Amino acid sequence: MRPIAALVSAAGLLSAALIVPASAQQAPLKIGVLSDFSSVYSDIGGQGNVEATKMAIEDFGGQMFGKPIEMVAADVLNKPDVASTIARKWWETEGVDMIIDLPTSATALAVMELSKQYEKVMIVTDAASSDITGKSCSPYTAHWTYDTYSNAHTVGSAIVKNGGDSWFFLTADYVFGHSIERDTGDVVKAAGGKVLGSVKHPLNTADFSSFLLQAQASKAKIIGLANGGGDTINAIKQAGEFGIVAGGQNLAAIVMFISDVHSLGLKLAQGLIITEAYYWDLNDKTRAFGRRFQERIKRMPTMNQAATYSATLHYLKAVKAAGTKDTKTVMAKMRELPVKDAFTDNGILREDGRMVHSMFLFQVKKPEESKGPWDYYKLLAEVPADQAFRPLKDGGCPLVK
Repeated sequence: MRPIAALVSAAGLLSAALIVPASAQQAPLKIGVLSDFSSVYSDIGGQGNVEATKMAIEDFGGQMFGKPIEMVAADVLNKPDVASTIARKWWETEGVDMIIDLPTSATALAVMELSKQYEKVMIVTDAASSDITGKSCSPYTAHWTYDTYSNAHTVGSAIVKNGGDSWFFLTADYVFGHSIERDTGDVVKAAGGKVLGSVKHPLNTADFSSFLLQAQASKAKIIGLANGGGDTINAIKQAGEFGIVAGGQNLAAIVMFISDVHSLGLKLAQGLIITEAYYWDLNDKTRAFGRRFQERIKRMPTMNQAATYSATLHYLKAVKAAGTKDTKTVMAKMRELPVKDAFTDNGILREDGRMVHSMFLFQVKKPEESKGPWDYYKLLAEVPADQAFRPLKDGGCPLVK
């Protein structure tokens, strides 16, 4: 028989364990980065998004509820089934609390369905389809950086106002490209312009010659590039070889990144009108973050990489403020807290999952205007959030009452 004192002591320990705050009993907080490390979008996200996530964890202090914050990463190969398989494994057996990045709209929409099933937080910082916060919206998903609506309205409307009133689209043949073509086409037509046609190309296309010949034959003033990353770079390079701009037509890169300009060089990219959510040389905060990032990865961050830092840091602040990793509680806190960091100082997370903030309209500098590497943009305008992003009532999100 055990001594009474021992029984009392054991009971006391059990009682003490029962009253320990829930936060102290939780497993370590774990973040999963699902990215493109090997294909067309690796420059705009990829290893840079991993580094941005690490920077956010470090800046937060590296710990949550007294335990080190953990991170895992995987290449989705831009395939929805691969993304779903990894996400399911992470959420079912590996204790991942939040998944971030998602390089394509197809992978994002696939993982969103699992996020609903497991009631886990996911934050989209790379994929762009406006459907993510529209008809496909989820109470557990935040869309952070930009979307096809915001880019169409900032770039598309600016170009139409300057006389580019007839368009032909080169469109990546999946949901992202289709969304760009749809949203930009709506802007063009609303402004009194015309869409003369489009041609679809596969993701990660090496040879754009047949597609560019169709665009050239359309006689459209503007050839809208409804694609991104390496596809945009290849299309612009080959358009130069075909003499399309020299022949009087102009290119509109609806979704373009500073890494694309860097790859092209200013000689080819000069004069392009583009929109971004972040540029390293905007202000003291963006410059400080940009230079820290460059020290680690030897290049300036894209807007997606800066947004991945922002979204990770905001998530961690929300978990701390909530005192729990519970998804619904954390998402409510993310909506409650304003977003103020190196990416934006005026961000708000809406109920449809859209994080709204200012967007910026830039023109790519001429070679002689640049003062050095990564000095690529002239600021034309700051577009307020309520003008850049789709109104909450117009998205068709069933969460919006």
